[in-house]
Amino acid sequence: MRARRTDANHAELMGLARMVGLKVWDTSRLGNGFPDLVWAYGGIVELVEIKDGSKPPSKRRLTKAEEAFKRMGFPVRLVQSTEDVLSAAKTLRRDLEAINRARMG
Repeated sequence: MRARRTDANHAELMGLARMVGLKVWDTSRLGNGFPDLVWAYGGIVELVEIKDGSKPPSKRRLTKAEEAFKRMGFPVRLVQSTEDVLSAAKTLRRDLEAINRARMG
């Protein structure tokens, strides 16, 4: 198992996720195709793969190990920009509100 390097925007996007209220665990050193982050909001948990959106598409492809992990059936959110982080946080908040409304009946 080989740990991999992080993308240039890794720290920035991870910090932004924390600033907007997500609980974030950096899992980038696990390697072997495991996504870069695990983040959560109000009990909703997501696996997150970070790619550098400033690079050409050919440089943003998933590695063979990342593809293999994804093929196992785990949902992985791809994040490439600050807009992606903000959109994810908004979606998680909306989903949590819907869950809470459904619980109240």
